[in-house]
Amino acid sequence: MTKLFQIHTKDSASQGGAEALTRLHAAVGVIPNLAATMAESPELLNGFLDLRDRYAKTGFTGAEIQILSLVAAYENRCSWCVAFHTAMALKDGVSRESVDRLRAGKAPVEPRAAALSEFARAMVQNRGNVGPEALKAFLDAGFAKKQALDVVLGMGFSLLANYAAHLTDPAVDAFLEPHAWKA
Repeated sequence: MTKLFQIHTKDSASQGGAEALTRLHAAVGVIPNLAATMAESPELLNGFLDLRDRYAKTGFTGAEIQILSLVAAYENRCSWCVAFHTAMALKDGVSRESVDRLRAGKAPVEPRAAALSEFARAMVQNRGNVGPEALKAFLDAGFAKKQALDVVLGMGFSLLANYAAHLTDPAVDAFLEPHAWKA
C-alpha cells in the first residue's frame, strides 16, 4: 500500500512547510522523517517547533526531557518516537540500562529519573489525574511544583509527535534503525 503522507523535503513542501523544515534543520542539523511528514501542515510543524523551544526553557536537563519523551512514546505506543528518543537519550547521557528499562515500560535505575518517569507515566495513563501520592513522590524526589506543570507541557509536546507519527506512519530514519522498536 502506498503511504498517504509524503516525507517532504524543503523542495517538495509548501512554502510554510519548507520554512519550518529549514528552521528545524538549522536548530538540530537534520530533518527527521516524522518532521518531514508533519510539514504537510506547516501550522502543526511550526506549533511543534515553538513548543519544543518553550520545553527547552523549563529547566529540565536534556536527559530528563528524553526520559519524559520515552515514557510518552512508550505509553502512546509510538514506534518511531521510541526509536528517536532512544538515540537522543543515549546522546544526552541516559544510561543504556535506564534506556532499556524505559523501552520496556519500566522506571530507570536512577532514583530521581525513576520518580520523573513514574510521574509522567501516571500523567499519561490517568490523563493528568496523577493523584496526591504520585505528586508527593515527584516532589520528594527533589522536583518543584513548577516542574510538575512543566511535565504537562512535555506530555503535550510528545503527544503532538506521537499522534502525528500514528497518522503519518513515517519510515524509521536510517540513523534510528539501530534503535527500532515495535509496540
